Amino acid sequence: MKIGMILDAAFPPDPRVHNEAVSLVKAGFKVALFSLKYNNEPDYEIIDGFEVYRYKSNTLEYKLSALAYTVPFYNILMQQKLKKFFATIKPNTIHIHDMKIAGAVFKSIKNKKIPVILDLHDNLPEVMKLYPHLQKFPGKYIISPKKWKLKEEQFIKKSSKIITVSPHFINSLKERIPQQKENFVLVPNTIRASFYENYVVNNTILNRYKDNFVILYLGDTHLRRGLQTAIESLNYLKVKIPNIKLVIVGKNTTDIILKQLVQELELNKYVDFEGWQDVSLFQSYISASHICISPLHRNLQHDVAYANKIFQYMSFGKPLLVSNATAQKELVEKYQTGLIHKDRDVLDFTNKVLDLYTNEDLRKQLGDNGQHFVKNHFTWEQTSKELIKLYTNLNN
Repeated sequence: MKIGMILDAAFPPDPRVHNEAVSLVKAGFKVALFSLKYNNEPDYEIIDGFEVYRYKSNTLEYKLSALAYTVPFYNILMQQKLKKFFATIKPNTIHIHDMKIAGAVFKSIKNKKIPVILDLHDNLPEVMKLYPHLQKFPGKYIISPKKWKLKEEQFIKKSSKIITVSPHFINSLKERIPQQKENFVLVPNTIRASFYENYVVNNTILNRYKDNFVILYLGDTHLRRGLQTAIESLNYLKVKIPNIKLVIVGKNTTDIILKQLVQELELNKYVDFEGWQDVSLFQSYISASHICISPLHRNLQHDVAYANKIFQYMSFGKPLLVSNATAQKELVEKYQTGLIHKDRDVLDFTNKVLDLYTNEDLRKQLGDNGQHFVKNHFTWEQTSKELIKLYTNLNN
């Protein structure tokens, strides 16, 4: 079986797409990935056993993608590329990564009987409500999350199987679209064992923070991720923990607001904005930390999905401090891998940090619990079995 994977972005990086493709290749399937290119990447190459086809895109196309279900231009442009891709690889199955490009894919398929797998990485219609450009003119008036939600339902009904990332997300979709309830498959975002088994320590990072009590955040730093709560807590924590340091590895266009907050509160010496760093450095940042955080704001997206960072944290035996966003709260409580704070509650966040700071035994116990959970139950090698099962059944 040849699987045509569709990604409406540059590749790499996308760890979920990469993990799925590698696992399917190892299981004996052929995988060809459609992706976009914005620079001088090769049009074709083989990465870890799967083919990568890249089609030239540009900033205008990228901006038009937000209007995919408002005006037809993005879909028309993508259809031209997709038809070339399908003609080249002649897939037996199509696997769509997220819904942005799904409309163009369905319109490009000549053989309407070909199985289509829709892989929903996020609850995108809900995430869109939080985008800054949808809070103001003109985005607020020309991009409709409600219309995207209706499109999502249409695509789910057209798909042979629908992959989602958390049990909560599956349950919410089953309630909305009960006629498809037998076709949902859970494939969570988890990490490969190689993340914590095969890595090189960066001693520069370890030495930089060896005298600090480090609170670490990895990943996208959009305001909905809750870092304002962590920053404001430093006003209180710096009194009790003079050597405290909040280390933020990641970035977003809203970082200007976070940096302005740090300036206003005169907390520059307590916060390091590291920006995006190569994934190969993540292990060193985690190793240098004492507490790892995921202070997500509660909303319909965050309540149903896990952030991959929490599994990276746990794999190194670090205690977590997470907000009460439903999915991560239930996971952390069930396996006793960290403490929970109320989202956007600076005082609660502060008190939980102090609980962990003053109790090293608690930090170790929570960290050990998390490490045991990840290594024994929640690596990609284990959670990807449902993906392989899905394709094996299709093949048979």
